[in-house]
Amino acid sequence: MTKPQLLQAMIERAITAGVPFGWVTADEAYGDNGPLRAFLEQQHVAYVLAVSRDHVIATAAGRFRADVPAAALPRKAWQRLSCGNGAKGHRRYDWALVATADPAISLLIRRSITKPCELAFYRCHAPAPVPLARLVQVAGTRWAVVM
Repeated sequence: MTKPQLLQAMIERAITAGVPFGWVTADEAYGDNGPLRAFLEQQHVAYVLAVSRDHVIATAAGRFRADVPAAALPRKAWQRLSCGNGAKGHRRYDWALVATADPAISLLIRRSITKPCELAFYRCHAPAPVPLARLVQVAGTRWAVVM
C-alpha cells in the first residue's frame, strides 16, 4: 500500500468508528494524489493539502498550474497572517486565496515575507465557505489533530 492509500484506510476507519475530526492536512505526497482527494471530497471531509507548484487547478478562466495564478495576483490579494507559533514566535507569511471552478475547492498560496519568490501551495476543500484566516490556521497545524 502507498502512503496515500494508508491514510485513506485510516480515515475510512475513523469515519466508520464515528471518531470526530475537523480537517485533514498533509504534505505534497498526499495533496498531489488524485484518488485520495476524490475520496475525501466524496466523504465531505474538509482538507488543506499541500500540492506542488505544477498541480493543475481549474478556474473560471481555464486550467492552470498552481504557480500561474500566483504570479498574476495583485498586491491587495495578499494578506499577512500568522499560521501559528513556531520556535521563534509567530510564523507570519503573506497568504492569498484563489477561487476555482468548484466552489468547494480553492487554492491557498503562501508567500515568504523575506523571500517573496518562495511560494507554497495548498489545495483546500470545504463543504461550506471558510474564511482565509481559518484555512491559514489549518495549514499551520499540518501535524496536529484539529477539531
